[in-house]
Amino acid sequence: MLDPTLPAEYEDLRKAVEAFAREEVAPVIGDYYERHAFPYPIVAAMGRMGLFGLPFPSEYGGMDGDYFALCIALEELARVDSSVAITLEAGVSLGSMPVYRFGTDEQKEYWLTDLCKGERLAAFGLTEPGGGSDAGAVNTRAGNVGDSWVINGSKSFITNSGTDITSLITVMAVTARDDDGRAELSCVLVPSGTPGLTVEPGYSKVGWCASDTHGLVFDNCRVPQENLLGERGRGYAQFLRTLDEGRIAIAALATGLAQGCVDECVRYVKERSAFGHKIGEYQAIQFKIADMEARAHSSRLAWRHAAGLLLAGKPFKKEAAIAKLAASEAAMASAREAAQIFGGYGFMNEFPVGRFYRDAKILEIGEGTSEVQRLLIARSLNLV
Repeated sequence: MLDPTLPAEYEDLRKAVEAFAREEVAPVIGDYYERHAFPYPIVAAMGRMGLFGLPFPSEYGGMDGDYFALCIALEELARVDSSVAITLEAGVSLGSMPVYRFGTDEQKEYWLTDLCKGERLAAFGLTEPGGGSDAGAVNTRAGNVGDSWVINGSKSFITNSGTDITSLITVMAVTARDDDGRAELSCVLVPSGTPGLTVEPGYSKVGWCASDTHGLVFDNCRVPQENLLGERGRGYAQFLRTLDEGRIAIAALATGLAQGCVDECVRYVKERSAFGHKIGEYQAIQFKIADMEARAHSSRLAWRHAAGLLLAGKPFKKEAAIAKLAASEAAMASAREAAQIFGGYGFMNEFPVGRFYRDAKILEIGEGTSEVQRLLIARSLNLV
């Protein structure tokens, strides 16, 4: 049976991140969000806490933790703000983790120490302007020229790719094609500032307004041959592993947003009066919040189950898809109801639920849409 009680080391981490989110993030994040500004002081503080190094060994400056610990931190951060949470999620799951999983000893030693400290950030360049859910539709090319890879193409919606502390972008590219035109996909490490790499202006986004997101253009961008990440031609398999893990992390983040909706609504209904009563006394409001709490609880069980399978070395693809689907849709539904409970105030950015509502939708899109998750689940059932 599932035991909802966290072991002491995880519970201590949860409490520490919860306190940090309430005391350090909540009072200031609204200003960053309104200005569409990246919260460098908050990221630096998370680095000092060791959050960017949670799942990595101490030999690379990590905390000797695991992916479950990372997800615990993401849930607690997202209870207060998703921009901060996605900065951590993308920095670790999409940025550092591929280097750790597939890099050479030299690559790990060179890149991971600063990444684990949060002093630098890494990004994963996968999505392209015409790709969308067809993540394998890669047109960016990396040609083998002498002792270098020469990269040409573009990427879209890349998180953490344009900050002042971004140091590395892992780029998925076509490195060859067979006689039938099938692409050989490989991953190549591109340091920030490499000539031929242009970081486009940041997007004007509906949500996640305090996170960093850019398009990238590669124009004869040249990096050494030794910047190949992992085995040549294994880029697609590497990306699938990265996304499977990332879906658990996004599910944890979505659970945090859903729980944050409950937190804010419980506080608000005890303060707000209408028709001579606190609105928390009305059954219609009580039922909305009860449904929100049920969604958050179910989502938490789903991501913890998937994370448990991952840590046990067991197959977890289906469970990760279930967790991501359930939690992202729970977050969207709860954010909508929270805004309704707050009424006009729920439509104002100065209130957290306004940000929650704007932030929730992308959870049904990023790291695999809800439709992709349903496709993965259906395939696992061998329906045809």
